[in-house]
Amino acid sequence: MLAPDTLSDDLLPRPAGLREAHAHLAWHGRSLGMLNVSASRSLAECLDAVRSQAEGMRARGSTDWLMAVQMRVEAWDEPRWPSRIDLDRACPDRPCWVLSFDHHSLAANSAALASAGLSEGSPDPPGGVLMRGDSGELTGVCLEAAAGLVRAAAAEPSRDELKTHVRTALIDLLHHGFVEVHDLLAQPWLPCVLAELHDEGSIPVRVGLFAPMDGLSAMARDRSNWERPGLRLLGGKVFVDGTLNARTAWTLSPYRDALPQHPCGTGLMTREALAGAIKACRSLDLGLAAHAIGDAAVRACLDAVELAGRSPDSPEVRIEHAELVDEADVPRFAQLGAVASVQPCHLLYDIEALERALPHRLSRVLPLRELIDSGLVPGRSLVFGSDTPIVRPDPVDSIQAAVGRGRADGPGRIAPEQAITAAEALAAFGCPDANEPRVAGPTSGGASF
Repeated sequence: MLAPDTLSDDLLPRPAGLREAHAHLAWHGRSLGMLNVSASRSLAECLDAVRSQAEGMRARGSTDWLMAVQMRVEAWDEPRWPSRIDLDRACPDRPCWVLSFDHHSLAANSAALASAGLSEGSPDPPGGVLMRGDSGELTGVCLEAAAGLVRAAAAEPSRDELKTHVRTALIDLLHHGFVEVHDLLAQPWLPCVLAELHDEGSIPVRVGLFAPMDGLSAMARDRSNWERPGLRLLGGKVFVDGTLNARTAWTLSPYRDALPQHPCGTGLMTREALAGAIKACRSLDLGLAAHAIGDAAVRACLDAVELAGRSPDSPEVRIEHAELVDEADVPRFAQLGAVASVQPCHLLYDIEALERALPHRLSRVLPLRELIDSGLVPGRSLVFGSDTPIVRPDPVDSIQAAVGRGRADGPGRIAPEQAITAAEALAAFGCPDANEPRVAGPTSGGASF
């Protein structure tokens, strides 16, 4: 089953007035207009969709790249990635890539690799992996920073197109019940576009921004020019590891089917570097959001919070995703004042990957019951989002995962003892009165502003 089932209507009414605590606005809006291969149940179906799209583009006289999203290799009958040769056959006349639903990996054809300057002799870029065949040839599968190189080779949308993407995303999120959204990797151009949309009356929700650290200071210096009521800069963003589906999430124990050179995934930051980022954000009176999926990455974040120290008025540190949390680290969230910003809906998409790669650690997947029992408060220090467009931004999916610990009609459940109540799950999406915007305090957990 590819599209995760949701709660039945009689179990929970469609929620509204909520906060989406982890989204990527521009890419969400842009992805809505891309080829979506989430319905593909096999490699053959995925390639058929690419081939049909290529034929349609050719008939229209389009010279654009063919870019597809939402590939879920782990859910296919045979979990094999499309190869460079596969995509050359399906799309021979233009650069083409098919993006994994986690946005951390992709499969590219020869033209896309060449456009990115990648060839057989290319080394793995820092923080990335170019997958190779038995003879050292590029397979076309690119992980982490290598995927970023291929994506960056395509022409960026125009500013008008970017503005349309953002407006489309905001309207779509409102339709899903959200009155507030946090963008977790705000591009340098995004604040001014949002300010324009605000001034035009085109922003239907409140927006908070977390920016990459290398651009945070500049965005902070300029915020008096673009911040508006309901539009605020909240903090910086760093990446501590990769993802489960790419086997690059940083784990305490090896994957059963690990990458040969990365048995426990890929750690991208030391705790000392993380502590430095926390202090840099605090110097700007801003928080920090740290992408950390694996249990080793989560521990590094908590160690960094401890190393950096804190006071009651310290801006918050949010640990994003926290899909695996070691038992010893659960109480440290509340003890250190760290916020768990999680996306339970990912469980509905990651079941196959978890069962294949980490069958020995399933009890540590999204330990929501333990986190609440240890002192985290839904809606304040435990907040929910989707990471859209990684997965669809339907809050009912996260409620299904948090309460049911699996798909509605799926064969099994992941760590059912970690289930929470529907009321607790809904509270984790909670917002104060939409008519009373306020500035988020240091212990707000990203609450409304």
